[in-house]
Amino acid sequence: MKNAAFKELMQSVAEMKSIRAGRLAPTRQVDLTPKHPRAIRAQLGYTQEEFAALLGVGLGTVRHWEQGDRQPTGAAKALLRVAARHPSVVRESLAQA
Repeated sequence: MKNAAFKELMQSVAEMKSIRAGRLAPTRQVDLTPKHPRAIRAQLGYTQEEFAALLGVGLGTVRHWEQGDRQPTGAAKALLRVAARHPSVVRESLAQA
């Protein structure tokens, strides 16, 4: 690693420690909302594989959603909205299918 890149990396680590200690405010913050597929999956308590099977989509699709490469559309988006608002209903209804 070049010296300049190493210095930049070490500066980032120092900033991270300051943010975690509350001495510095983050410059960028992402707040997960129930609309995020990962948060919804966690709320339901499923693995990516189980969540994909539950929704009837491929595992790669769930991974792309969670990485932000793609956004859910159509029926999947509507189902995710329901899952965010009523996780127990989705868990009970789809697990029986």
